[in-house]
Amino acid sequence: QVQLVESGGGLMQAGGSLRLSCVASGGPLSRFTMSWFRQAPGKGRDFLARISMTGSNTAYSDSVEGRFIISRDNSKNTVYLQMNDLRLDDSAVYYCAASGGWSRAQRNEYDYWGQGTQVAVSP
Repeated sequence: QVQLVESGGGLMQAGGSLRLSCVASGGPLSRFTMSWFRQAPGKGRDFLARISMTGSNTAYSDSVEGRFIISRDNSKNTVYLQMNDLRLDDSAVYYCAASGGWSRAQRNEYDYWGQGTQVAVSP
């Protein structure tokens, strides 16, 4: 059973940067396509970014492309989300998720989820 734990959230002023981390235990992260999602209060969970097992392929939502960067270090069993030029509407709980393959991730089929880390952006 793989467990995912996010960290790195917090309070940041608009225009600032944060880096989120998602550490996996119980199995090698290299087996999974990894994604980041977020959920703002009263809203659904939105896809943000995806990275393939080796890190060679990435995909982003329009809302974060050019500002956020997803990366991974399989030797550390960790995936990252570098968030730059933060905006007020980036405030949300951020989740990482693991899928058994790129195609499955595209179909929103995920095997494991983390508990989330809160990001709050202030004016």
